[in-house]
Amino acid sequence: MEKFTTLTGIAAPMPLVNIDTDMIIPKQFLKTIKRSGLGKNLFDEMRYDADGNEIPDFVLNRPAWREAQILVAGDNFGCGSSREHAPWALLDFGIRCVISTSFADIFYNNCFKNGILPIVLPREQVEILMADAQKGANARMTVDLEAQTVTTSDGQSFHFEVDPFRKHCLLNGLDDIGLTLEKAPAIDRFERAAAQARPWV
Repeated sequence: MEKFTTLTGIAAPMPLVNIDTDMIIPKQFLKTIKRSGLGKNLFDEMRYDADGNEIPDFVLNRPAWREAQILVAGDNFGCGSSREHAPWALLDFGIRCVISTSFADIFYNNCFKNGILPIVLPREQVEILMADAQKGANARMTVDLEAQTVTTSDGQSFHFEVDPFRKHCLLNGLDDIGLTLEKAPAIDRFERAAAQARPWV
């Protein structure tokens, strides 16, 4: 998993509330078990019309936000059915951080396991960040995980809370497999001792 330390990038404003996982990645794209390739279908039903043409007014189709790495969203982001494909699609598109007043629990947990930082902030702060994101590609927002701050393009900074263990995992690029591999020496010692103690196994 790619490490998350400091991210400075374009933030896309998406003030819709209750954006569910089916809006993030519709059900017809859940057949794959690969984490790559889903970015083109992120927000598919909002990005494309019935003929597969881009809808020009959708934020991620507009030139100012095509390269967005941060999403500033409305309340209750990631609600609905549990699907890990949702963070896969966001990450494959290039989104590394989502900021909202609240997230659905399963989506929130899945973000950390896939290298995305979900940040919860009070409504008034999210509104300031949303307004900053409206400025487009000329405005860069900075997310500093070590310092736990989000800074607007004009230097206004907000502190966010994050679980220390999840922070450690993101800073070091550790998913569940990576965490296990950190214990590889201890596992090897145990296996050697077990083989000596029970050679018949």
